[in-house]
Amino acid sequence: MGEGDDDPQRIKKIAAAAYDYESDPRWSEYWSNILIPPHMASRSDVVDHFKRKFYQRFIDPNFVVEAMSSTSASSQSTRPSVRSSSSSATENARPHSSGSGTTTSAPPGRNANSLQLDQRTIHFSVNAWVLFVAVLGILPVVPRHLSNKAYRLSLLGTTCSSFYSLYILYGKPRAWNLPAIQAWFQTVIATKDFIRLIYSLLFVTSQLHFKFALVPVLCWALEHVAKFLRRNFAHSSLYRKYLEELCLWVESNANTLGILSSHAEISLGFLLIMSLFSWQRNIIQTFMYWQLLKLMYHAPTTAGYHQSMWSKIGRSVNPYIDRYAPFLNTPISAVRRWWFR
Repeated sequence: MGEGDDDPQRIKKIAAAAYDYESDPRWSEYWSNILIPPHMASRSDVVDHFKRKFYQRFIDPNFVVEAMSSTSASSQSTRPSVRSSSSSATENARPHSSGSGTTTSAPPGRNANSLQLDQRTIHFSVNAWVLFVAVLGILPVVPRHLSNKAYRLSLLGTTCSSFYSLYILYGKPRAWNLPAIQAWFQTVIATKDFIRLIYSLLFVTSQLHFKFALVPVLCWALEHVAKFLRRNFAHSSLYRKYLEELCLWVESNANTLGILSSHAEISLGFLLIMSLFSWQRNIIQTFMYWQLLKLMYHAPTTAGYHQSMWSKIGRSVNPYIDRYAPFLNTPISAVRRWWFR
């Protein structure tokens, strides 16, 4: 990576060091599945290294984790290569961005960096294409037939991008049997890439055209493109002249984009319920989407935005229900039990 990465990576390293690992239940599970000799597990530098690996995997995939020192690495290589109780162990034996489900090591030096760069460039290209067609799909001045095609292409591009990102970060199941697939599925189900994959699949396969569904797609693509450009083209005069201010704004307003996405996602859930009273109703899609909203409410990557939004909805709606429609309290209580189950 170039010199332009020094400052962002330094900030990410500070954030990784300040992260409260002990309060995150995923850390204890992750650490329990790392097989290293007991005398190595007590070393602070080894623990810190795997904390950074955890932070890269679950919090910030763009955080670069440096290799361990030769002494630690040689001790680390003595551990067994697989553990049948969890698919998380395979992540410790393969490079984080190799996208491979095997435990073979990456080529040294330049080859590993080139592979990583190629993967990130491909991912960026797909997201840049999604951003372009999503803008075409959401603008009201674009002809209807072109807008509808752009709508589907943007969702299809998001599907491909999310699937590719899942493959890069988590590889594939260690074996094509039910226990291995279940273990892999439990690893990825709460990730943002899996949520985006299911979201785009639900709408790209539907006959309903909600242009509103492109709002989260635009936010996701814009955030990814801005981060990639700032990280890889910071020294380009073209970037500094035309794109630097926009990319800086996107990165500094990531929370605003997350709030906007959550508002759009929850609004779509109510739009789908309203569509049940039309001839275009799709009961299965509506049910699956509300299952996805439930997952977004509980998943760590989206829980903060969705829980805040639902709290606002509850504070606004509950007084009117208690005053004018108290008979709705019973079905709402049943829905809440399902929601929090």
